[in-house]
Amino acid sequence: MKFPSDRWGRPLDALTATLDYLEIGCQDPERTSDFYCRAMGYTPEKMGNAIIARALDRKLIFSAGEPKTLLSAGFAVPDDLELDRIRQRLQSASWEFEVGATLLFRKAIIARDPDGNQFAFGLPTAATMQGGPDLPTARLQHVVLASRDPARIVRFFVDVLGFTLSDDVLDDEGGVRTSFLRCSEEHHSFAVFLAPEDRFDHHCYETSDWNAIRDWADHMAQNQIKIQWGPGRHGPGNNLFIFVHDPDGNWVEISAELQILEHDHPTGQWPHEQRTLNSWGQGLLRS
Repeated sequence: MKFPSDRWGRPLDALTATLDYLEIGCQDPERTSDFYCRAMGYTPEKMGNAIIARALDRKLIFSAGEPKTLLSAGFAVPDDLELDRIRQRLQSASWEFEVGATLLFRKAIIARDPDGNQFAFGLPTAATMQGGPDLPTARLQHVVLASRDPARIVRFFVDVLGFTLSDDVLDDEGGVRTSFLRCSEEHHSFAVFLAPEDRFDHHCYETSDWNAIRDWADHMAQNQIKIQWGPGRHGPGNNLFIFVHDPDGNWVEISAELQILEHDHPTGQWPHEQRTLNSWGQGLLRS
């Protein structure tokens, strides 16, 4: 399949979806699940060989596998019409896909990106939330991958799936080091950056405001979970953030006040430097 060579604007039939769940490969799923229950207030449920963890506005699946591996990402769509539009896009692009159910979607279209990462777009199953600890909001909001060829990933997400490119981070030679993509009014729900290996990098929870970031930091301290980076403010997205590590070494981000974009907002460009990653100070350049 050939893709356009110019930069990608927002198509008229742009995808509408929200990140609903992630399935993560873990060396020890029970140990990883225990961490997320302490850190993020999840309630676990054993289902076959997997552990499904739920809390308000967030769901994770922990499965035995290679650490730092994204086994699947589930994006919820509003209705069958949007699901059919995704199917038509994939068929028009001659891209392989499956139709079926997942552990958390009653009906889904499942496809793999050029690096082999699995993405499911579907209609969530109804689930009754159990009571949990009194914590600030934390909606599962975005996922980030590393890739040896991120341009292929971006083309798949934009030209095939219908995501919109919000921002690129460029090096001194004009090469794209990181791309941020959206499928709603929020600045990004997916990002990919250039790296020596293809892997899962991090996922993020959106909370309400600066005070909630403080409260989450206090919660981490009470559970003896060290903040690895932040507090800070990203350039692309203009969001406040803190990061911690899970037992497998994955970055876990809590963010607030992520930028909201108009439908026709033009693609932005940022320099590849520390201030782009953190306008307040140290930026951890991983690309």
